[in-house]
Amino acid sequence: MSIKFEVLHVCKQSGARLGRLTTPHGVFETPFFMPVGTQATVKTLEPKEIKEVSEGLILGNTYHLWLQPGEDLVEKHGGIRGFMNWDGSVLTDSGGYQVFSLTEMRKITEEGVHFKHHKNGSALFMSPEDSIKVQEKLGADIIMSFDECPPPYETYEYMKDSVDRTLRWAKRGKDALSTDQALFGIVQGGLNEELRKYCAEKLIEMDFPGYSIGGLSVGETKEEMYQMTKYLNPILPFDKPRYLMGVGAPDDLVENVIHGIDMFDCVLPTRIARHGTALTTEGKIVIKNQTYEHDMKPLDPYLKTKVSKYTRSYIRHLFKAEEMLGMRLVTYQNLAYLKHLMQEIRTAIKEDRLLDFKEEMKKKTNYFKSR
Repeated sequence: MSIKFEVLHVCKQSGARLGRLTTPHGVFETPFFMPVGTQATVKTLEPKEIKEVSEGLILGNTYHLWLQPGEDLVEKHGGIRGFMNWDGSVLTDSGGYQVFSLTEMRKITEEGVHFKHHKNGSALFMSPEDSIKVQEKLGADIIMSFDECPPPYETYEYMKDSVDRTLRWAKRGKDALSTDQALFGIVQGGLNEELRKYCAEKLIEMDFPGYSIGGLSVGETKEEMYQMTKYLNPILPFDKPRYLMGVGAPDDLVENVIHGIDMFDCVLPTRIARHGTALTTEGKIVIKNQTYEHDMKPLDPYLKTKVSKYTRSYIRHLFKAEEMLGMRLVTYQNLAYLKHLMQEIRTAIKEDRLLDFKEEMKKKTNYFKSR
């Protein structure tokens, strides 16, 4: 079995979708958020904790696992799931994002991308076919086409060439696939609506089981991101899952669900946790601030988890003392909050009140104030 997706309900107030995604390793209500397990681990958490704070579906990074420990060793363990002792579902990216993020260390050709190793500088090469073969060995349920993620403000000429290459690479990757893993096409085109539409339509012709939107949350404004997901909403197939890559701020999740997105991932909740920023039902707080030195309340008074037994004062102390437990607790909290938020979003869609929910969230939290 590859995957199966069905839309169960469309919110009468907002047009947001409630769906069900069936994979070989779990059935999930959408929309949902996936924690990022870059190196076959969600930083600081063990698998049973990841299970508690996720829907049961996580993301692994093809580029990093290809370099360390290598896809052959992961395959010996039975893929990422066996390697990290995870019994849930896994999605892998393609390595294409690193084409964007390692700008100073790569050269794009028609055949693929010549990299330098981001740590030791050794020469590397990845083609669309290589990316698929690596992802086959990593054994994820859902895998991504190899693409170029261009900077958002490139010229039209650059962006058109990039989109055309991404489409050719998508076809090559699809032709190379020899498993029943669900391969998603990735819609690129920066902030140009004409190119986004062109890319989406060409990918739809290739008939992928799902479609990702790449190249957003990479330096453009939030409003520009929302405008693009709103624009793509009626273009992408209604009966296929839509995955917005690399987006995970609470306000961005709400806004993009309204624009028809079903799946999200982002390193944001785990990364900011390690620096002492917590996501709570009351809003974002920086626990290292002195204001919490004598605060005897739990980190999130309205969300009961195993973090609730510790005071804000204690968690602040852990960060000031540079103790690992502080990072672990806030990482757990941030992912638990996003799981809770997505459950609330799904309930609001079922009850046809997602726009009301957004307004309530604006009043109760500071998530929408960063604009």
